[in-house]
Amino acid sequence: MADQRSCPSPLHDFATWKPVLRLLRGGGETEQAASSIRVVGRIGRQGWSLPRQRRLPRPDRAARAEDMQDEMRVVERVRRALADAGVDDVPFTAEISATGKTELRLFGSSPAVEPGLGDPHPGSLILVEGAVPQPWLRLPDPVPGAAPAPSADPALLGRTLHERLPDAIGATEAEIAATEARLGVTLPEELKALYRVTRSRWEDRIDDHTAAERECGAVGCELFALDDLYVAEASSRHCLWKLAAMEAVVTPPDAAVQGLVGSPGWIVFGDNGGGDRLAVDLTPGPRGHKGQIIILGHEENIGACLVADSLTDLVMRRPGERGDGTGGDRPPAVAHVNIRSLPSIEAAVHPGLEVLSIGVWEDEPLSLAPVTGLPRLRTLAAYPGTLADPMEIAGLTTLEFLELGPEEWRALLDAGAVPRSLSAAAITAHGIQNPLPIVAIANEILALWDRPRITQTVLEGDVGPIRR
Repeated sequence: MADQRSCPSPLHDFATWKPVLRLLRGGGETEQAASSIRVVGRIGRQGWSLPRQRRLPRPDRAARAEDMQDEMRVVERVRRALADAGVDDVPFTAEISATGKTELRLFGSSPAVEPGLGDPHPGSLILVEGAVPQPWLRLPDPVPGAAPAPSADPALLGRTLHERLPDAIGATEAEIAATEARLGVTLPEELKALYRVTRSRWEDRIDDHTAAERECGAVGCELFALDDLYVAEASSRHCLWKLAAMEAVVTPPDAAVQGLVGSPGWIVFGDNGGGDRLAVDLTPGPRGHKGQIIILGHEENIGACLVADSLTDLVMRRPGERGDGTGGDRPPAVAHVNIRSLPSIEAAVHPGLEVLSIGVWEDEPLSLAPVTGLPRLRTLAAYPGTLADPMEIAGLTTLEFLELGPEEWRALLDAGAVPRSLSAAAITAHGIQNPLPIVAIANEILALWDRPRITQTVLEGDVGPIRR
């Protein structure tokens, strides 16, 4: 911790924050106005979260930017300071006395801590540098005998696109070869046939304002330029640890598409106009075809859906009719125990269980004894107060991610029982306004792995007395 009162950086100048604090004092815990109030928030270059009740718009219209001009004005000053300092965002907390004397704490970033999900508390703690959740390491399973669909017809595809796009400029064989070298993969014949008709470069149609629309109609998607093709490996699908650790790779035996995060055989060539990516799939599921067309949803962290059995089918408007596989009666790899899902931990137990999430629970706290010894259990997320004995976690030797409430973490830390198998961790802080105790626990956990801690900068100043 450092006192930065004399620091010349605008970000660490109390004057930069004073207008924000004056604004928040009016929306803080007013019942404490006779003594002091605490305000907590986060301001970032892309947005902010402040504990302030905004003025309601008129009943006859929706909220507008002008309804929060005062907030935007004071926040913008801080955001300029963030940009000058090269900082993305800053969580903060301030204790403001009735006289206006204020202690402001700014929480610094750490390369070992991910951003919180919209609140000032720290996100996931990365305990092992470079570690990624297990699903992000999974490669496609081999599918012996996988072959293109009978409908795949590069010649028909090429003729059809030439008819629909007679003036398009196609890629040369040298350009196609250069793309293959860049990607490290041989393009399937259908994809080559498509780009021999149009290489889809914007500079080829800069004077034709409807060319992109015609191309989209001809192909069936917003086509990427040949130079923009990419392989949708797992690393291309970024996801916070807290969310990614709750996923599992599952490919039922009757699936057309493997339930992967990414694959070296998923070649992305287009977009559906809503941010979902279309790809040629060279690593299909057990019931799929090599070269089938799949879509990767931008709101999904894992998996893909079948669109067409071949690129020819996509262009000819013949969508695939096969399902994605049901998995039969196999028990789920991800189990949720809470008041609306599974009624007990025992109901979740099976050798393939990878993720156990214990949510809101109204009965007696639960024992983890039933899952002790499960060979694949790698994630445990338990809502505060749901565990009968947090010390049972010490028996879960395969965990890579653990999310607990502050009291449960406190018990493990005091007993020296934090599992050393962890690659990442998180602290559930629902309902806790003050980030200071959460940051303290986070730093204790980081210290066990000798990872960079969350820093604090203390600024002191005066925002003036509360107006009566």
